[in-house]
Amino acid sequence: MNPKLKNRETDQLCEAVLLLRTRDECYAFFEDILTVSEIQSIAQRMAVARMLDEGQRYEDIERVTGASSATISRVKRCLSFGADGYRIVLDRMTGAV
Repeated sequence: MNPKLKNRETDQLCEAVLLLRTRDECYAFFEDILTVSEIQSIAQRMAVARMLDEGQRYEDIERVTGASSATISRVKRCLSFGADGYRIVLDRMTGAV
């Protein structure tokens, strides 16, 4: 974990997310705490991560998600060398863990 992120406020944010129980609760919380653009950007990155994990090509990912090659590269770098946050979520979404 990046020590620059760890503080009381981000601990509270993580705790808040962990308290959400349903998709509707997530939508409500994210709508209150983030802008529509921020939600869409995060959702796009998750779609990119899933497609990269499935072995899809950059061109196809760009076409389907509308993500830039820079965003795709950043997500790929996180998948390969990041804190494994994407990996945890992708594995749990597919039932691998």
